[in-house]
Amino acid sequence: MRVIFFGTPQFSVPILEALNQNEQVVLVVTQPDTYDRKKKTMRFSPVKEKAIELGLEVFQPERVKSGVTDILQYKPDIIITAAYGQILPNALLDTPPFKAVNVHASLLPKLRGGAPIQRSIERMHSTTGVTIMHMVARMDAGPIIAQSEIPIEANETSETLFDKLSQLGKTLLMTTLPKIKSQSINPTPQNAQEATYAYALKREEERLDFNLTAQQLDAKIRAFYPSPNTYTQIKGNTIKVTKASYSITPYDGKLLPGTIVNIDSQAIYVQTKFGLLLIKMIQLPGKKPMPIQAFMHGKGKTMIQVMDQFN
Repeated sequence: MRVIFFGTPQFSVPILEALNQNEQVVLVVTQPDTYDRKKKTMRFSPVKEKAIELGLEVFQPERVKSGVTDILQYKPDIIITAAYGQILPNALLDTPPFKAVNVHASLLPKLRGGAPIQRSIERMHSTTGVTIMHMVARMDAGPIIAQSEIPIEANETSETLFDKLSQLGKTLLMTTLPKIKSQSINPTPQNAQEATYAYALKREEERLDFNLTAQQLDAKIRAFYPSPNTYTQIKGNTIKVTKASYSITPYDGKLLPGTIVNIDSQAIYVQTKFGLLLIKMIQLPGKKPMPIQAFMHGKGKTMIQVMDQFN
């Protein structure tokens, strides 16, 4: 089939590669380049980088609505999207003979929206998966063509889960496309009453709130890793927390959440609403992540002591 592929992050890259091997990708649509202030250069999306490598034509409209005519001149048989980042207008959804299909990283109708992978970890779900669906004008609300489920491991981060679901999405799409071509599928409408939402991460969510339980904080740290990461503050210093674990064993004493109760070579132990958060890796502004032992042998000696308060 003549395929137009819409995608932007690394999650989408294996799916694009598989489509290029098995179908005729006539155009790749991805988000516009961004400016990297540190390197003072323009940064391409991972999908654009891969499309250039594969010799595919790339289109990057600021607003996809303004590019409908340009896109449809390629006469696609089907449009396939995977984490593109913009809502497609009806003209793109309805014009191709096989319509538009989306690869979504959750078991719809659960976790509709732009951050299903991070939210599944943050909310401590035990399983997640990938859904192939026909696209409609409402966000992630189209009828389900196929689904595949996997467990979320106890130490799962967004980084590891992105990789797993990307590969799962690629495999599921490749096994589903022949059925779409032969029109041998019977899509299942979603039950809107069971829908939950996974909205994009907000800056204010990155700050750790020690009034949550230690288990909730550990899940959040893993969900926000490797980007944008969580952070806390102490004595006017901002510290990103990139790795932690937790203990449900209560500390002997009525201390405010955020109080540092112990420090050793492995972790900083912090009182929470319930249990202790064990901070194991941190990152200072402009520095690389480091284990607690290295931190406490350096700047940490003067920055952090037992009974200090994170806020």
